[in-house]
Amino acid sequence: MQQSRRSFLKRTLGAAAVTPAMPALVPSSVLGQNAPSNRIAVGCIGVGPQGRGVMSNFLRNPACRVIALSDISGRNLAAAVKMVHDAYQEKTAAVHHFFQDLLERRDIDAVLIATPDHWHVPVAIAAAESGKDMYLEKPMGLSVEDDQALRRVCQARQRIFQFGTQQRSSAQFRQACQLVRNGRIGKLKHITVWCAASRPGGSTAPMDPPKDLDYPTWLGAAPKTPYTLGKAYDEDGAWKTWWYNYDYALGFIAGWGVHPLDIACWGHPAMMNGPMEIEGRGDIPTQGACNTSVAWDVRFRFADGVTMEYRGAPNGAGASPLNDLAPWQQKYGKIVDHGTGFEGTDGWIMVDRTQIRTSPEDLVEDHATEGAVQLVKSANHVGNFLDSIRSRRPAICPIEDAVHADILCHLSDIATRMDRKLRWDPKAERFVDDAAADLHLKRRV
Repeated sequence: MQQSRRSFLKRTLGAAAVTPAMPALVPSSVLGQNAPSNRIAVGCIGVGPQGRGVMSNFLRNPACRVIALSDISGRNLAAAVKMVHDAYQEKTAAVHHFFQDLLERRDIDAVLIATPDHWHVPVAIAAAESGKDMYLEKPMGLSVEDDQALRRVCQARQRIFQFGTQQRSSAQFRQACQLVRNGRIGKLKHITVWCAASRPGGSTAPMDPPKDLDYPTWLGAAPKTPYTLGKAYDEDGAWKTWWYNYDYALGFIAGWGVHPLDIACWGHPAMMNGPMEIEGRGDIPTQGACNTSVAWDVRFRFADGVTMEYRGAPNGAGASPLNDLAPWQQKYGKIVDHGTGFEGTDGWIMVDRTQIRTSPEDLVEDHATEGAVQLVKSANHVGNFLDSIRSRRPAICPIEDAVHADILCHLSDIATRMDRKLRWDPKAERFVDDAAADLHLKRRV
């Protein structure tokens, strides 16, 4: 079984490297008589707590119907089946242990993918190859090569792709980015980004995996290691550790950080127009199951002179100069443990999920709808995805934007691990004359 899983992953990722351009496969629900009245058929792959949370938005939307579920965890499947049955008041959802079986169904138009991070790209590539549009939970891949492979196949197969960076579908984030891009704070000089960091600790004592979990399949191509308490679930008083373990994820430098970094990129897309410099420091635990950064300070300098600083906020680890947000609190006032700030010659804007705050204070009221740049309006991330499936126009966070945001996460992680200044070429998507750094871009499979 282990060899077959690894073979599947190698075939999938390898095929993505050479996928030829193909005609668009239009969902069955868009074709035929009275097509507008047809509902988009959705399958959900990975229905743990995060997957069920996103799935609830599909269940509430009359434009679609969730008809199939896939997970290798019995408890996750049972909870998801109940949600679907309660929403539709009838037993309708088909259950599949292996996601490949769900993807083979021709009656499914689109999929929600919310597996653990190390399965995101393999499942997404298989979905694109099978002709499915996809909503992919963030972050994307465990390497830049993973991101590039998924982008190639989505573009070649002309798939609608929505990244789970749902802040783009919130009015305050759109307003903030629109104000910045229209010059309402003057010439942009500096961007601040912060989010909750990874947690330290976690048991390393081997134990039998839960009986309802297909643990060999859960591991996939990750190193074959014993199960430990809390690895896959919050259980027996332990919180799940895979979020913060480098075998399965980059940690919250990507898992949380991709949200405010995506807003930084949305507000200043010119950061990707030319070579940039990155340097950073990180605090990576050496004991316990968790081995991703619990504090970091990463600094970028873009080709246009704009700078960006990215920090991890305390999350179970001690105070450190790397997670000190006091200077930003002094500027912006009270802030929560995530957000993005834009500072210009004539003022600043800070935005998170609870607020948008500006200097001068009346900036939003006076100029919220003015300017040459008018960003796409979306009031619902899932709704925007479903609308895109019908129109075949890109979703609000398409594959190209998603890769840009995810690469910022990878660059941050690599900078903390190399502890020296790096130069990145966004066009070539390689480091500049740095073969040692380029090794960190490679796929892990």
